[in-house]
Parts: sequence; structure tokens; C-alpha cells
Amino acid sequence: MLQATYLAYVDESGHYFVIDENGFMLDPSQWSREFSISKAREIGITLTDSHWDLIGFIRDKFVKFGSLPPMRSVCKAAGFDKHELKNQFGSCIVLWKIAGLPDPGEEARTYMN
Repeated sequence: MLQATYLAYVDESGHYFVIDENGFMLDPSQWSREFSISKAREIGITLTDSHWDLIGFIRDKFVKFGSLPPMRSVCKAAGFDKHELKNQFGSCIVLWKIAGLPDPGEEARTYMN
């Protein structure tokens, strides 16, 4: 039987969050802007308005539908092409982690790199 590993993550304002061993938030309802700011800073990203537009869009879709929205629709709705998203976040998986969403599953992670 496989056992999952969970970690405590503390953002810059001292709030605790539980993440899995891959850095995905376990309970997206605990998300805060400070969480995203801290996660982004860890990898050298300063969040701008366009970053927040993408974060808000995918969080909204996840809350409404409970799944990963197709990244093509994310880019189209936010007025980006996929290259801009990669320039801003490096990959879709980084956007997902910074947005404080749970692990989308092994197959989805494959497509998000």
C-alpha cells in the first residue's frame, strides 16, 4: 500500500497550508493570495495583473467544474497564447501549483509540462 506524504507549507505572512509531496495544495478552499505570492517568489516570479487574471480564471473554473480546464480555453479566455502562459509561469503545472489547486492526477500532469 502506497502512503502519501503531506507537508506543511508556511507562506510569507506565517499562514500554514498542507501540500502534497509534489507541491500541490490539498484543500484549495484554504488558498489565499499570500499563498500564491509566496509560491511564485520561491521560483522567481513576481505576480502581475496578467498573472492574477490567469490564476483567477483557472481557480474559478476549478471551483465551478472540479477539474482542470483545457489550457487552450484558459489562454483564449485570458487573451493569451500558450507561449505567453509559458513565458509568465514556465509551465501550466507551475500555474496550477501557484494557484493553490490540488494534484490534477498523473495523466493531466503529463500534459501540463
